[in-house]
Amino acid sequence: MAIHSFHLAKAPLRSAVGVLLRPPSAPGLQHIEVLVGMELGAPVVSPSRMRLRHLAVFAEWADEAALEAFLAQTPSGRMLSAGWHVRLEYLRRWGSVRELDHLPAETGRTDPGEPVVAVTIARMRLPELPRFIHWGRPVERQVRDHPETTLALAAMRPTRTVCTFSVWTSARAMTGMVFGRDAGPAARLHSEAMAERDRRDFHHEFTTLRFRPLSEHGSWEGRSNLVPGPRPAAPDGDSGSSR
Repeated sequence: MAIHSFHLAKAPLRSAVGVLLRPPSAPGLQHIEVLVGMELGAPVVSPSRMRLRHLAVFAEWADEAALEAFLAQTPSGRMLSAGWHVRLEYLRRWGSVRELDHLPAETGRTDPGEPVVAVTIARMRLPELPRFIHWGRPVERQVRDHPETTLALAAMRPTRTVCTFSVWTSARAMTGMVFGRDAGPAARLHSEAMAERDRRDFHHEFTTLRFRPLSEHGSWEGRSNLVPGPRPAAPDGDSGSSR
C-alpha cells in the first residue's frame, strides 16, 4: 500500500544545501519535496524565516518497505532518520499540483474526531509574493497559535515552492479553523485569505492534502509524541467531509 511521510531533520549546512539542490532518488520513491524550514509568523527578514540547516521533506512511497530501505540504506535517508518523521495514510485532496494529481479527490469518509495531518504545497507566482506575504503571515500565526495544533510549520524551496505542515488534534478542529468557525478576532483570517486568493491567485499551482497519521518516529527539537490520540466523535453527525 502506498504511503506518504513527512520528515524534519537538522543537517550540516553543506549536506542540507546538497540535498536541496539534488533531491534523492530511491527504489519505490514516487515523489519527493525537499525544502528548508521556516518559522510560522516570523518577520520576513529574519534568521528564523529561512533555516537552511532545518530540512523538511515530504515524500510518497510505493509501500512502507521502500521507506524503511531508504532510511536505512542511503546517506540522505540516514540523515533524515536522525530527526523526526510521521508516516501517513492519504485521505483527501483539494486543488492541484501536477506531481500529485494522480491522488484521488478523496478515499472515503473519515471520523471528525480523529487526529489529522494537513500538508499544503504551492508553486508561487513571484509577482504575487508581496500579496501572499501580506495575507499569509497572519494565517501562519493563526495556525501556529491554535490550541488544537500540536505542531505547525512552514518550509520553502527557493524560489517558488512553499509548503505548510500541521498536526491537528481532530479533523473537526482543523475544518473549524479553515471555515472561520472558531471564536475570537483571528477566526476569519484563513477564510479571508482564501477569498483573496480566489479573487486573484497567488499561485501557479496549489493543493491541500489531508492525511491520517499512522506512526511517528524520533524527536524534533526535544519533542516527541507530537501526534495525539483520537477524540470521541461528536453527536452532531459531522462526517468530517469538509476541508
